[in-house]
Amino acid sequence: MYGTSERLLRLLSLLQARRDWPGADLASRLEVDVRTIRRDVERLRSLGYPVHATPGVTGGYRLGAGAALPPLLLDDDEAVAVAVGLRTAANGTVSGIEETSVRALAKLEQVLPARLRPRVGALGAATVSLPGGGPTVDASVLTAIAAACRDHERLRFPYADHAGTETERSVEPLRLVHTGRRWYLVAYDLDRAGWRTFRVDRIAGVPAPSFRFKPREPPAEDLAAYVSRQISSAPYPHQLVLRVAAPASVLAGRVPPTTGAVEPIDEHSCRVRTGANTLDTVPYYLAQWGYDFVVEEAPPGLVERLREVAERFARAVG
Repeated sequence: MYGTSERLLRLLSLLQARRDWPGADLASRLEVDVRTIRRDVERLRSLGYPVHATPGVTGGYRLGAGAALPPLLLDDDEAVAVAVGLRTAANGTVSGIEETSVRALAKLEQVLPARLRPRVGALGAATVSLPGGGPTVDASVLTAIAAACRDHERLRFPYADHAGTETERSVEPLRLVHTGRRWYLVAYDLDRAGWRTFRVDRIAGVPAPSFRFKPREPPAEDLAAYVSRQISSAPYPHQLVLRVAAPASVLAGRVPPTTGAVEPIDEHSCRVRTGANTLDTVPYYLAQWGYDFVVEEAPPGLVERLREVAERFARAVG
């Protein structure tokens, strides 16, 4: 059994970890009855925590947003993760939060327990960040999209495609995906009746949420593989599929997710789906992999272009 103070801290930690909690579940976790949970919730409210309650037999509790940010309870791994994330944000691809990240990191490091300081300090001392040079995304855009994903709220926004053509899109957002260079939104496009992947830096302004929706079945169990496939081949006019004589785990290290989707076939081979703006670059791009491959699907003219390059190289060493 927990003491009152310890139980309050534990209750607060549970409320911060999940959006909604049935009262019975909280009582079971804390090994008390539901009436004790109600009293503890009142104590948290008196301390300034906005805990909302839903009446009825199946009622529950939710930690809401208040006028001021209440203290957060973090375990050791969470505290280290937040510190590392703030260090990364100070030099990352999200614009407008560099100075804020430094201030927040200073506050966090001030209260970090002594046992955690070496872990955070060692990582900071051993890490050097180089400017990425890629497009940056405003933090307010990311937070608005993330909140809509969490609360299952539709979004509407102007969106420019790779050719610069701008259209108004109405979507049901599912998840944000970061590839290391760019941010992408996976969402169900209501006007086109299908799942789409949107580059967040091409969204104009901060999307405003609207109606809530019932979540659909996602496009794939492995969302990372789905996004990789969409952004590595779908935007290109020339698309191809190759069977490569190399394990997927090995080739994935040479083919970034933004340029190709790698799928394992067996322990010795894999399948790669990729694309290109022009056929002239494809032979030299494939030669860099260093493995034999077989063309399974190719746009017209690619096989002939591969033969031409192979013959030219053969003559060069003949």
